[in-house]
Amino acid sequence: MVAPVIRAVLFDLGGVLTTGPFEGFARYEREAGLPAGLIRTMNSTNSDTNAWARFERGEVDFAGFCELFAAEGRALGHEVDPVRVMSAIRGEVRPEMLEAVRFCKSKFKTAALTNNFASAERERSSETTIGSFDELFDVVIESSRVGVRKPDPRFYEMACTALGVEPAESVFLDDLGINLKPARAMGMATIKVVTGHQAVAELYEVLGVAPNGWSPPADPEPGR
Repeated sequence: MVAPVIRAVLFDLGGVLTTGPFEGFARYEREAGLPAGLIRTMNSTNSDTNAWARFERGEVDFAGFCELFAAEGRALGHEVDPVRVMSAIRGEVRPEMLEAVRFCKSKFKTAALTNNFASAERERSSETTIGSFDELFDVVIESSRVGVRKPDPRFYEMACTALGVEPAESVFLDDLGINLKPARAMGMATIKVVTGHQAVAELYEVLGVAPNGWSPPADPEPGR
């Protein structure tokens, strides 16, 4: 049986095009004297109905999120500042991933699949260093707009429908295994992003094509 030809490349944003939020969470926990890993624990507890999930689906506004998230922290015996948690999310752009997206855009259909917040719409000006969404991607699927978030399979179906491709004709990059599992079950090729250089090398291997003159560079993020 002949394997389907890849026609589309789907990218997560935070943790893929940019470094992930976990370093920021850890820094806040240290500064606030909170247990290491508390924020990740809160976000993974009742992961489909907690404050974070409801905010990403646009079911509550920022004020509502703050109230719910603070209450979840208190339920665990800690005072957590939701505003400081949110300010810790923003990561740094990975230039190697940015170039990979641009290369893919020249040869394949591209999409961004992001769990985000409605209030983050105003922050897009801060992402001008990686170009506008219209420039980088053919399609952008945002949880805060569609009311569905990863890892719900409907999120990936929306992307494939918008691109006019079958799941088996797609490759999806994300830094969280929980988000990759349903995509893989649908037939997508998947790549777990540990570092930018690792992910780019795996992507070009899956695609069977790379920019002229490209060779795997030394990874400046070993061991992440």
